[in-house]
Amino acid sequence: MNTIKSFSVGYNPINKHNIFSSGEGINGQVTLELSKDCQVKSFCIKLKGKAEVKWTENHGKNSTTYHNKEKYFSIKQFIFHTGQGNQLINQGCHVYPFSFYIPTQELPSSFKGAHGKILYTLEANLSRSMRLDSKAKAEFTLMHKANLDSDPRLKAPQHSIVDKKMSLFNSGSVSMDVNIDRTGYYQGEGMKVVASIENRSSREIKPKYSLNAKYSYFAKSKRKIQLKEILKEVGEVVPPSASQTVTKIIHIPPELHVSVHNCSILKVEYRLKVYLDVKYASDPEIKFPIIILPAIARPEVQDSDFPASGFEAFPQPDMFGGPSLFQNPTATGPSAPPPPYETYGMYPSLGGFNQNTYQ
Repeated sequence: MNTIKSFSVGYNPINKHNIFSSGEGINGQVTLELSKDCQVKSFCIKLKGKAEVKWTENHGKNSTTYHNKEKYFSIKQFIFHTGQGNQLINQGCHVYPFSFYIPTQELPSSFKGAHGKILYTLEANLSRSMRLDSKAKAEFTLMHKANLDSDPRLKAPQHSIVDKKMSLFNSGSVSMDVNIDRTGYYQGEGMKVVASIENRSSREIKPKYSLNAKYSYFAKSKRKIQLKEILKEVGEVVPPSASQTVTKIIHIPPELHVSVHNCSILKVEYRLKVYLDVKYASDPEIKFPIIILPAIARPEVQDSDFPASGFEAFPQPDMFGGPSLFQNPTATGPSAPPPPYETYGMYPSLGGFNQNTYQ
């Protein structure tokens, strides 16, 4: 008969959605049920935070696995530690409370993606002589609660113009002058897009909008990219030889994961593309980088208003007025920094993310 009937870790939620923040306390209990008396060398629980990426690429007959880790913290508490001896735990069910404080440091939000994850866990470890250690683990969700006041760049308006001369089956030209009032938007918020469109061509044109995500994973000076279209919307037709100012509200999905810019091996980014659908011609387009902020950080939003999204739905800590969303946390484990982000060209560098320069 197995001596350990059950072994588990549980924690007490501090709000409706079980979301924690940097600097907050987390309390819980380790539950151990034994079928008979047990001699134990040590019994501990750890609070851990880390990021990890991994993927494999095939090159002909050979394959290469790319792997990288970034450790944020690991804090251990002993429930008991006997040194050279053993401690007897009697048969039955035992509950051991614990209490931690999450370190007050710049921490990225919890995340799980196709090739990487940012995890925060509670791990209990029971050590016995001549036996493999018994382990129990529970994941919890941590959110970097940046808001519009945490970095002035988040309030920066964005503006761009495109002018295109038609060719082949079309004549004339079209132009588009687009404005959005900010760079940072909360989950579930409406993003106002104002486009002044001049259609000097011989065909009708139609404005279209798409919100796209880019997930980047870094290891061994390589980057793995995953792209995803989050939403796509269509505006009203602008007839030939007409000018119109079109206002469109793009509603950001409330369950959309927040942007992650403060992890050196994993990034989550968004951009809004506004373009004109022109038949028989390449579409004129404008792209704006967008920063998605957690709805729970909005001053007027209460916890009960925050969209229900457990860890599996990519939820996310309280850093109001703290370090910038765009800073990298300090990793304590060996991790070679990725190459400069702007070298990849698809999105602008973080220092100039309000410029419309990416391809």
